[in-house]
Amino acid sequence: MPKKIMKQNKEFEFNFVDIVSLIWLNRTRLVLIGIISIVLSAVFSSPFFIKPKYKSEVIFYPTTINSIGNAMFTDLTQRQSDPLAFGEEEEAENALQLLNSSALQGRIVRNFDLMNHYRINNDGGSPQTDLAKEMNKNIRFSRTKHLAVNITVLDEDPIKSAEIANGIAVLYDSVKTEIQKQVSLEALKIVEDEFKNKEAEVWDLRTRLKELGQKGITNYEEQSRAISEELYKAVTPAKVKVLQAQQDELAKYAGEFTYLNETLILELESLSKLRKRFEKATVDVEKTLPQKFILTSATPAEKKSYPIRWLIVLGVTAVVMFFSVIVLVFNNQKNSLKK
Repeated sequence: MPKKIMKQNKEFEFNFVDIVSLIWLNRTRLVLIGIISIVLSAVFSSPFFIKPKYKSEVIFYPTTINSIGNAMFTDLTQRQSDPLAFGEEEEAENALQLLNSSALQGRIVRNFDLMNHYRINNDGGSPQTDLAKEMNKNIRFSRTKHLAVNITVLDEDPIKSAEIANGIAVLYDSVKTEIQKQVSLEALKIVEDEFKNKEAEVWDLRTRLKELGQKGITNYEEQSRAISEELYKAVTPAKVKVLQAQQDELAKYAGEFTYLNETLILELESLSKLRKRFEKATVDVEKTLPQKFILTSATPAEKKSYPIRWLIVLGVTAVVMFFSVIVLVFNNQKNSLKK
């Protein structure tokens, strides 16, 4: 019994030589199938069935600067970032996040009327979902190995493709600037309030010192030293009495004068720091810098990028021929099993 089974298995063994022989015997049929596959795949990948798309690319480096005031009006030894620096990994990731944000995506849709451009029906069941699918297919953002940001746009119109790619780069600048302006405006309000409050405190201290000056207290230490010297030189009791009265009057306001004078020095230093912060915050609100360094701008493509007809024809033909051989082998084995 085992010998009989082994004999049957050997009869149904199918090796590479058998496959080649089977292909050779059916070569006419396979060639005909291959020709039909080539013709059909070439026809169905033609512009009549698949609209060709043209690719445009913009490559840029995002800047590493967020605060113009800190970048331009801070000592070099204390400056945390260079306004001319680029190629930071964190900035590239932040740029990709911004490009994929709803704020920028919404601008892209509105500025280029993508609902009509992609022929999406607003009255359909899911127009926003359909729009998102089309945008994901035709607009891509990626990071290069050198930490630059790549904007890739596919479109049936090469001019429109370049227009959208360049437009997205411009929108990146404006949207990032607007976001920074919102934050810098709030920061300016906070710093401005602190600066004005500090100015009021300094003015109040100066007013009180002025009042003491009207009472003759202008510089306690110098006046006290001068009176002491005069007392040392005085020879008449009347002169001593007058100087002693002046010294008593001076001593009455000594504590207040010292407190006000020392406090004013500290508050003036604090006011100077706040003034610098206020000036930097004002610069952040009123001035702008480019948010990117453009390496490659988009231009209308001369040749289509999609579909790649030869690749489609080659792939379809290869798949059809492979399954045709599988079918031949299967039919051959089935016939052998029946026998």
